[in-house]
Parts: sequence; structure tokens; C-alpha cells
Amino acid sequence: MVFTKIAGHLDDFKSSNKTIDWLELEWEELNKRILRKQTENGTDVSISLESGDHLHYGDVLYEDENTLIAIRTKLEKVYVITPKTMKEMGKMAFEIGNRHTPCIIEDNEILVRYDHTLEKLMDEVGVIYEQSERRFKEPFKYKGHQH
Repeated sequence: MVFTKIAGHLDDFKSSNKTIDWLELEWEELNKRILRKQTENGTDVSISLESGDHLHYGDVLYEDENTLIAIRTKLEKVYVITPKTMKEMGKMAFEIGNRHTPCIIEDNEILVRYDHTLEKLMDEVGVIYEQSERRFKEPFKYKGHQH
């Protein structure tokens, strides 16, 4: 199956009882517009979006009477960091930024991809953290920089 446009978003199909055949992507692949993959149920999928377009978690590529083909990201090992104070937040954000480690801040949590070398750093800062698994709904944002 070849897709050149997004058919909608899962939010538009909430009342539907259709089976979802997931196309699982790495979070980096959300930024791509040309992909060739296989869905969870083995359907070969080719995506070729127009320039400037990219995929989002929950995008629906296909719909028939019984099935939706939709995008989701793979479960990834992450650290969930929960600073208790603004001082802890500031210290941890500084240390993460100093390492150029991408992160996502949601509510009162800092999410970073699993990297065992971060544990010593988090212990030194004294921040609470746990290893978990999450599906990222957006790609990490890398910002260009010059020294």
C-alpha cells in the first residue's frame, strides 16, 4: 500500500470500533516523510508525503470497513526524572543541556532516553528518577549550536 497523504487522526475515530493495525516507528522516524515499513499485522506500507509534511503519533494512513492503519512510536527505555524543587530542576536541566542530551519536559517530569551514564549524574544532583518505558508522541528536538 502506498500513502501520499494522512487520512486523519485517531481522535477523529474515537467512536469507531475498528481494529487498529499499528505502524510502529522509532521516534526519529516521525520526522521522515518517506518510509517503507510493515505494520503489526504484516501489511507492507510505503509512505511518500509531500515536502514539509511529516508523521505524527496517532496519524491514520488508511481506513476500510473494519481496519485503521495508524502511527505510533515504539516503547523505549527512558529515565523519568521528578525534581522536587526548582533548584533540582535547574541543576538537572543544566547538566542535561551541558551534555547536549535531548529531553522532553512534561508536567513535573523530565524524560530522557535511557543512558546508564546518566545515573551517576542524577545521583550527584540528588534528583529522584526511575527507569521506565514510554512511547514518545513527538520527536526530541535537537537545536543547532556553535561553540
